[in-house]
Amino acid sequence: MSELTQGHTVTTAREAVIRIDPGPRDFSALNEVVRKGSRVGNESLESDDHLNQVIPKPWGMEYRIYVDDFIDVWNLRIDAGQSTSMHVHPRKLTYLLCLAGDGVTETLTDRHPVSTGTILRIGGGAFHTTRSLGPGPLWLVEVETPRNKLDLIRLRDDYRRENTAYETEHEVAPDLPARPVSYLPQARLRERSPNGEFGFSIRAGADIFYRRRETDLFHIPLGITGVVTGEIDVLAPARADDRRPALDQYYLSLTLT
Repeated sequence: MSELTQGHTVTTAREAVIRIDPGPRDFSALNEVVRKGSRVGNESLESDDHLNQVIPKPWGMEYRIYVDDFIDVWNLRIDAGQSTSMHVHPRKLTYLLCLAGDGVTETLTDRHPVSTGTILRIGGGAFHTTRSLGPGPLWLVEVETPRNKLDLIRLRDDYRRENTAYETEHEVAPDLPARPVSYLPQARLRERSPNGEFGFSIRAGADIFYRRRETDLFHIPLGITGVVTGEIDVLAPARADDRRPALDQYYLSLTLT
């Protein structure tokens, strides 16, 4: 199991997951912004339907790939030279997966290079920002639990969005619907990225094991265990991770197209 001391990361060869947990500077910054009036929101499953559309960002765009009652998965495109705000999710855990490109994720105390196959586990309360170093965009996937896209506080931002809530502006994508998944309760899946760079599908572990594909990048388990324990065991073929999937488990598979 990976272990973290503030500012230092130690990983096993099997996991190779960079763990970022909150420390004293995070607690101090979070207390300060809350004292000054910053608030986190709560996603409404009934009224926040814009979250199922494409969300333009000053640094690029993002959109929901998969969602159910427990897990929320988003694809981000950060354009070259652009960066997300220095922000925090006080109440949820985030796994950040890199599909393509080069960048860097910074915290209040450290920085971590990001490239194809990188996995960062960012604990609730840990401030972070990610920049694309170019020359092309940085493509990321965020796996968040519990589901609540509005659990967000921005500390610093290149686009003057400090202390603002999550965007409501959106672009409808009628040719790219998030369709219900009949065999997974309350689940919806978008099957590809807007321009077709990446494909997203739900596969059984047995299918992944017996039909490995050269285009596979990551397999994200969709069971409850990782949600409850806070340890989501993402498989990463993008970095030659050849571990055996759980044969009776469903996974969200991310692939090159």
